[in-house]
Amino acid sequence: MMSDLYGSMVFDDRVMSKRLPQNVYREFKRCCALDLPLSRETANVIANEMKEWAVEKGVTHFTHWFQPLTGITAEKHDSFISPTKDGGVLMELSGKELIKGEPDASSFPSGGLRSTFEARGYTAWDPTSYAFIKDGILCIPTAFCSYNGHALDKKTPLLRSMEEISKQGVRLLSILGKKVERINVSVGPEQEYFLVDTALYEKRKDLFYTGRTLFGARPPKGQELSDHYFGAIKPRVVKYMKELDEELWKLGILAKTKHNEVAPGQHEFAPIYTTVNIATDQNQLTMEIMKKVASKHNMTCLLHEKPFAGVNGSGKHNNWSLSTDTGINLFDPGKSPQDNAQFLLILCAVIAAVDKHQDLLRISVANASNDHRLGANEAPPAIVSMYLGDEITGILQAIADGRTYSRRAKCEVEIGVHVLPKFSMDSADRNRTSPFAFTGNKFEFRMPGSSQSIASVNMILNTIMAEEFAEMADELEKASDVNQGITAIIKRVMTEHGRIIFNGNNYSKEWEDEAKKRGLLNLKSTPDALPYLTSKENIELFHKMHVLSEAELRSRQEIYVQNYCKLLNIEAMTTLDMATMDIIPAVIKYKGDVAKSANESLALGVEADEEKDIVKTLAALLATAKKDVERLRLALKTAHEKGENIEGAKCYHDDVLSAMDALRATCDEMELNTAKEYWPLPSYGDLLFSIH
Repeated sequence: MMSDLYGSMVFDDRVMSKRLPQNVYREFKRCCALDLPLSRETANVIANEMKEWAVEKGVTHFTHWFQPLTGITAEKHDSFISPTKDGGVLMELSGKELIKGEPDASSFPSGGLRSTFEARGYTAWDPTSYAFIKDGILCIPTAFCSYNGHALDKKTPLLRSMEEISKQGVRLLSILGKKVERINVSVGPEQEYFLVDTALYEKRKDLFYTGRTLFGARPPKGQELSDHYFGAIKPRVVKYMKELDEELWKLGILAKTKHNEVAPGQHEFAPIYTTVNIATDQNQLTMEIMKKVASKHNMTCLLHEKPFAGVNGSGKHNNWSLSTDTGINLFDPGKSPQDNAQFLLILCAVIAAVDKHQDLLRISVANASNDHRLGANEAPPAIVSMYLGDEITGILQAIADGRTYSRRAKCEVEIGVHVLPKFSMDSADRNRTSPFAFTGNKFEFRMPGSSQSIASVNMILNTIMAEEFAEMADELEKASDVNQGITAIIKRVMTEHGRIIFNGNNYSKEWEDEAKKRGLLNLKSTPDALPYLTSKENIELFHKMHVLSEAELRSRQEIYVQNYCKLLNIEAMTTLDMATMDIIPAVIKYKGDVAKSANESLALGVEADEEKDIVKTLAALLATAKKDVERLRLALKTAHEKGENIEGAKCYHDDVLSAMDALRATCDEMELNTAKEYWPLPSYGDLLFSIH
């Protein structure tokens, strides 16, 4: 039964409430709610019960499961077994082992926070994220820090940001007369992906080494007919999705929706919303399990943002919402003037935060893979803007202008006096081109890439919102009248930051021109964006909000730049390898065989014009390919000389990528002029339409 399967591998609240002594359970919940440390006695009881639960399910080892700055997860397995004096063994897990671990930190990227020879690092249990069993191992979600206390992971800053947005949000709401103890951040990340046949995948070095195709002529059919989107799911994919659901359900991850996406071979599923740190853990697990389950079905799951040129890439829409511990969604309009005033104030906090920190939101989704997708008329552009819909925008503007708002009916919008027009969740259409769109009771941030962790995205959203909450609280505490203070804030925000609101087509050239006039940033590439991370303003922001120190911030910038350079170096080397070792030799062989056939025809007195044309065409393309190869080698040499820094990253973007594109164009043209039996790679048509 579904009820027996769901959460069966999670040491969640249901399990704890049943297995732990009630006094221990209450103490655990109190400590989690108030962010207090557990006593050693409480930790010991929880650890022992967690071990007993895991052993009952056949588990013999545990691990502190963490998320280093590699973008993936890490684990080191330790046995429950401890020796006894009489030569026997005990199965045990102490509170100390539960709370704190000490993995070797020397091989994880630190961006200069620690020396290579300094191996010590610590993992600390995140008790607000449930332990779970994966591959027969008890996994304890943890944060990861250096010997000196610097965050070496994505989880620690996220947890810090959760505390700060809660602290400042509670402070702001208290001024508005709302008694709440905590602000909760909930997230639902929609996950897009491709499935390809493993037998074909294994014949593609580019997919194997880089996750995307570096060569490939367009097939006769792509996504032109839109016949894949929401279409009937292929039987082989149905079986995969069924097993994926079951594996995720065991871990308490509930996929609410699943369907075919726009591109052939592309799919999506959306999980149920949950607390942001749990959602982050679950999304990391989901990506891992998607790949494992696919392999059991002789398929490979591609999470790259742009695995195929000419068809839509894959994103991960981050649906983000804020609520109180009393159950109030802060993005829901209310039924009273006071509630509507609160709603509009919170919206203004979002408007100001998004406008002031366009750079950080762009950085949160910046990597070499996602650069291929952003701005490609299939995903939001690199320009950050937000969508509110005409009605809400009109109301805010009317307040700012001090005039009557009229759309459905004339209505005074003086804060706290007259009731605002009743909003419905569907009072505005959904704008699928907007990077940051209000969708009824949440914001959908559509820029994250499919392979990315959602930790950094939400850490930044939480941090910039915490700053706005703090500044608004400061302003309202000094106001003689709160309602007048709210009105003043709305007017100021709409005057200073209203430029960020755009309800039209974000894909249009007109918007790009208009955005420039408004003074909005257009950071088209990762090398364009990353220098902003350590601006004076951003260093001050993260320090003020207690989320990242200057050293931690600079370390991340260094790691992101290095990762960008390393990835493009791998792609460039793979491009050269495939071109020189596979494609060009195959074309030479085909050209030779055609020339031989032409000579044989001529020897018999038969014209061979078609053969001659093929040989001439291929000879010209091979000559161009030779030049393209040399250009790429030279660009790569220059990039190596510049090093893994911003200057080197720009060289990779401007010179190496363009050289790769030129070589690809030549090779793709050769594919169209080479017999299929000679071509060494599965075609785009094979890859996109092979799953039935």
